[in-house]
Amino acid sequence: MSTEQIRPLAGATAVVTGGSRGIGRAIVRRLTGDGAAVVFSYGHDGDAARETVEEITGAGGTVWAERAELTDLDHIEKLFLAADEHFGPRLDILVNNAGTFLHTPIGSTSEEDFDRQIAVNTKAPFFALQHAAGRMTEGGRIVNISTVTTRWPRREEAVYAASKAALEQVTWIATRELGGRGITVNVVSPGPTDSGAHGMLRGATTDEARAEVARQTPLGALGRPTDIANMVAFLVGPDGGWVTGQNIRVDGGLVW
Repeated sequence: MSTEQIRPLAGATAVVTGGSRGIGRAIVRRLTGDGAAVVFSYGHDGDAARETVEEITGAGGTVWAERAELTDLDHIEKLFLAADEHFGPRLDILVNNAGTFLHTPIGSTSEEDFDRQIAVNTKAPFFALQHAAGRMTEGGRIVNISTVTTRWPRREEAVYAASKAALEQVTWIATRELGGRGITVNVVSPGPTDSGAHGMLRGATTDEARAEVARQTPLGALGRPTDIANMVAFLVGPDGGWVTGQNIRVDGGLVW
């Protein structure tokens, strides 16, 4: 079997936002394992970013970390300039993974909390997509990470759901604007995914709540970061070329 068959993304270049922990780290691992060279952004956890780079380079992957506060458009531009430095003026893949979540009732949501969720979950991926589209080759791939919360509404998640629903709308319009260049744009919506002690799910729920959600899925389990990374890998790989404008829920059958 040839190297190209084993590594379907050999020679490809990718930018992943929020790639130092949890789902983002799993995506970076999978893309580099499939042969892509990846630049990923991280916020404030430099230790986690360094660990990710060391792990992947130790396994023979090609990866760079770039600190970027994604609420700042200058930092988003800096992320893509870093990609230019490493890749040259060519980009094949963008995965908008970075996100933030605040559990707040409508009645007590502050303007600051509202603005931050919209800035990170909607504005940042919009402008990352803008930068990526200008650099992408024919047949590029864009994946935006959303959430099943847009179809499975729960208390105290109004702003989070709204910010991700807006990203889904951007995705569908981008398919029409970019499709003429053969660029696919899709959404992956994770269900409750246990990404470890410092992950978003554990930070927002109790052990009992997570166990109850797991029981509600036909598979009787929470997701793992690798489950989400596997779907992203399909969409950006050679078998995903005729899939665009889709919202694929990876949730163990929780929502239908």
